[in-house]
Amino acid sequence: MAGRPMTDALQQAQGKRLAMHLRRLRAQRGWSRAQLAERAGISPRTLERIEAETTSNPGLFTVAALADAFGVPVDDLVREARGVAGAGIVSAGYEGRSIEQFVKQLLARNVGTVADVRLTPLSRKPGFSKTKLTDALAEAGIGYRHLRALGNPKDNRPPFWEGRAAEGRAVFRSLLEQDPAPQALDELFALAAKETVAVLCFEQDEDRCHRKVICDMARADHGLPVAALG
Repeated sequence: MAGRPMTDALQQAQGKRLAMHLRRLRAQRGWSRAQLAERAGISPRTLERIEAETTSNPGLFTVAALADAFGVPVDDLVREARGVAGAGIVSAGYEGRSIEQFVKQLLARNVGTVADVRLTPLSRKPGFSKTKLTDALAEAGIGYRHLRALGNPKDNRPPFWEGRAAEGRAVFRSLLEQDPAPQALDELFALAAKETVAVLCFEQDEDRCHRKVICDMARADHGLPVAALG
């Protein structure tokens, strides 16, 4: 996949976060858009485009002028645009998504690393096999880890396909007590305590996937926030 689409996706995500932060700062001060534009010495049209997210790369001098108008360091606006990585897990199924859509949604969630919990990281869906996926994520500045020990064995997949997900989850939960799964869980939860980690498998609906067990453990046993990709 060419680098340009992922670069564009990253810029769009950053532009969206910057626009939201500017609107929030302006509302806190009770300024109109025209008042902010005048204080910053930029045209109202330029500010409108930034706040409306129709431009994702406003330029250093424009950002500096806005920072000066608000009386905040330029670094603060840059940090907001880039997104401060929080801690927690995003439950991410790629079913029904293209690789481009998937990466854009990861960027919007400020995901720092994708933890692939497929037993075998191969897919008929373009872009989601290990090598292609790693490359696409790297272009967007997102890390990748394959945690094979957290994959669901083939003989425990039918329950999830046949409407017996609770049965499948019970079996998988017991498998997580066996080596090397505990070490892989420790690695995952330690990483998710420092940044946002997407737990990746195929099924879009977490309830139909073994990753629900992992996400439930993150919530209940480690107090980590867990959100759906969207």
